[in-house]
Amino acid sequence: MSRVAIVTGGSRGIGEAISLKLQEMGATVVANYAGNDDKAREFSERTGIAVRKWDVGDHQACLDNCAAITGEFGPIDIVVNNAGITRDGTLARMQYCDWDDVMRVNLGGCFNMAKATFPGMVERGWGRIVNIGSINGQA
Repeated sequence: MSRVAIVTGGSRGIGEAISLKLQEMGATVVANYAGNDDKAREFSERTGIAVRKWDVGDHQACLDNCAAITGEFGPIDIVVNNAGITRDGTLARMQYCDWDDVMRVNLGGCFNMAKATFPGMVERGWGRIVNIGSINGQA
């Protein structure tokens, strides 16, 4: 039985490359996405990787979708937290709602996905959670 992996933001860019590499290594991959339905559908048709749409900044959506993925594909062994958004702007120009969105998705998403998957990993005695950051965090 292959490992089940979720890659957040997994249907485009760096996330796509990670999804494809995990698939190449024999994992059953589910790519999360939040926005473009057409691009996600094209990615899935081209690669055979399942896609699921939800906002990783939404705690309940993470719990619900991880439970559904477990029911469909089996226990989740690997999570790559790759999803992230940018609201570029200096402190003087950035609105609080932009800051809140970035923290909710980029930081909260990592917490939400860990809360949804970590207990099962502990119970089974194996699992991996990889959190990816951006250079924008240093800027």
